[in-house]
Amino acid sequence: MEIVMVNDCAHVGETLIKYLPEDFSVLHLKRSRGFFDKTFGIAWRIFRAKGDLYHVHYLLQDCYLALKFGKHPIIGHAHGSDLRQTLYSKKWGRIVKYNLKNCNKILVSIPTILEVAKEYNENAKYLPNPYDSEIFYPKLLPPEREVKNVLVAAAHTFKVKGTDRFLRALALIDIPLKVESIRYGIDLKRAEKLAKKLGLKVKFVNKVPHSQINKLYWENDLVLGSFGTGQLDMVAIEAMACGRPVVHRVIKKFYPSCPLEEFSSIEEAKDVIERILSSRKKAENRVRKQLKYVEKNHQPAKIAQELVSVYNDIRNQF
Repeated sequence: MEIVMVNDCAHVGETLIKYLPEDFSVLHLKRSRGFFDKTFGIAWRIFRAKGDLYHVHYLLQDCYLALKFGKHPIIGHAHGSDLRQTLYSKKWGRIVKYNLKNCNKILVSIPTILEVAKEYNENAKYLPNPYDSEIFYPKLLPPEREVKNVLVAAAHTFKVKGTDRFLRALALIDIPLKVESIRYGIDLKRAEKLAKKLGLKVKFVNKVPHSQINKLYWENDLVLGSFGTGQLDMVAIEAMACGRPVVHRVIKKFYPSCPLEEFSSIEEAKDVIERILSSRKKAENRVRKQLKYVEKNHQPAKIAQELVSVYNDIRNQF
């Protein structure tokens, strides 16, 4: 089967392609940062692309263009912000709704937006995000040390990721800490100022390629993900797959079997972090539970096989 995949999100598309069976050929159309490629360039490539099926990440302009160019059958793959925020915007909401209604199939990468998608398209389905098991795999925790290494891994977008609340929680902890944070996100400058104000020494490190972020996880005793919307982000999935204890807020209604907490206050988050850092046994127990969870729910070959079933079902209808 010839698949045309457009755009990507958190390397989900790349990972899915990597684990598809060999009889699936995929042309992956991605945007560069250049102005032309982000506008006319991607439109022209979508227009010219030919395949048996089209799979578009994000229900935004690329999906809209593919529909207008008559690309069918087409899967629209929602990843969170498109249905959580953009759907309700005056500027882009009309396009998102059009895509929801007119795609032959809607996939959502997080369960928190499934019901929203089903309001517009009853064929919507939750497809869990896969981690690349060739990159993200478990290693033993670092040897015990007095100063604990903590990585704040999510983007500094306070409203969505809540990294400001994690910084405040870390500032309340008496355990000696060495904190690192990845230098990205619209609130990066605010995060740097907040850390300084809190007296929290944070080393802000540059972004690294996706294939190398595993090393950042392995170097640390604990990884902090998001304190925001309650969805399970790729940062948390990948860090758990690397065998590191992760603190990340989830809404338990949508993730009942996930061994992460639905904390609502900075004090609660601080208690969870402190509990893990103060006990090797608790840290190792958490790693075991988290590995079991991601291997059961986000293993890439399993997710790719689910996608194959979706592809085949759609093709059989045309």
